[in-house]
Amino acid sequence: MVQMTSQDYMAREDKFGAHNYHPLPVVLERGEGVFVWDVEGKRYYDFLSAYSAVNQGHCHPKIVAAMIEQAQKMTLTSRAFYNSCLGEFEEYITQYFGYDKVLPMNTGAEADETAIKLCRKWAYKKKGIARYEAKIVVCEGNFHGRTTTIVSMSTDPSSYEDYGPFTPGFIKIPYNDIAALENALQDPTVAGFLVEPIQGEAGVFVPDQGYIRKAYDLCKAKNVLFIADEVQTGLARTGKMLCCDHENVKPDILILGKALSGGVMPISCVLADNDVMLTIKPGEHGSTFGGNPLAAKVGIAALEVLKAENLADNAEKMGEIFRSEISKIKSEMVEIVRGKGLLNAVVVKPKGNSTAWDVCLRLRDNGMLAKPTHDHIIRFAPPLVINEAQIREAANIFEKTMKSFE
Repeated sequence: MVQMTSQDYMAREDKFGAHNYHPLPVVLERGEGVFVWDVEGKRYYDFLSAYSAVNQGHCHPKIVAAMIEQAQKMTLTSRAFYNSCLGEFEEYITQYFGYDKVLPMNTGAEADETAIKLCRKWAYKKKGIARYEAKIVVCEGNFHGRTTTIVSMSTDPSSYEDYGPFTPGFIKIPYNDIAALENALQDPTVAGFLVEPIQGEAGVFVPDQGYIRKAYDLCKAKNVLFIADEVQTGLARTGKMLCCDHENVKPDILILGKALSGGVMPISCVLADNDVMLTIKPGEHGSTFGGNPLAAKVGIAALEVLKAENLADNAEKMGEIFRSEISKIKSEMVEIVRGKGLLNAVVVKPKGNSTAWDVCLRLRDNGMLAKPTHDHIIRFAPPLVINEAQIREAANIFEKTMKSFE
């Protein structure tokens, strides 16, 4: 058998796959903890964590073991029948986050779609908004997924261009602008405010301290549901179990995904109390794979790991060290360092023809994988199991890389 090279693998994807991604040119074959290896055997620090899906580290043994054990018994029943695992997961996760009910799905986009439908159903059944008049307030710069309805609320042309006509019912306001939210909430047909506590795809845009709490209080005063998309910011990533925990806010609707499986399969969910969740009746929403036995067991294991290994505390400590070390780097290309916990970004000032993409290529050469967002920003989000020696070594790799552009 002919040994394939990285170029061979990339050429095959290019030939047979849709061209809807622009991956960094590295072909990964294996992962463990904070490290991944390419097909030639070179080791890298993973500073993307599959967009924060691998918070618990690559191939965490407890999560993988739970998956293998259940996969040998039963993987899927659909929701046409009960299964012996789903109730256990539902009880565990609702008690974990303090909600009455959970609705399990698969991907983050599906969970966001579920939250939108739930909010609208609540608007008509409970708030008394005239049928099909309900509006949801969203923020400019948001990223909630790729479905037609979700891109209808996007302000990023690469997300929505040529995908119309779009779904109506959204009011777009600036992020981190309490006055704009207060003004939007004057509309009596507003049913919900959907927000990322930190905007990830926008370049790790951290709002002002108190923004989430003030937004929540405004929503409460107007009987509007506060809906938090914590698909990327949740599950210990920012130094708390949920990013909203930094301001002691409990969303009316909580959206989770990504690290809910530790990266071993797609699992997402929406959490809410009975007054909201039970507005959806049997047959009105669902998913063939949502709530499958395999996902139930994996989800429990993934959540157990977060608490057992104190990953939120570790994210808080390692994030402070990372930002401190990166801020010390003397480079005219390092413009802004920002973030919370282990969700961080560096705004890169182009030098000559060198952009954030070029920085990421050179980081790859130096043994560290990260990816640009919006051309001039690099996001740094390693698995939360990273230790101090590793975080300092990664900071040194970044410093070495930036100095190579001088």
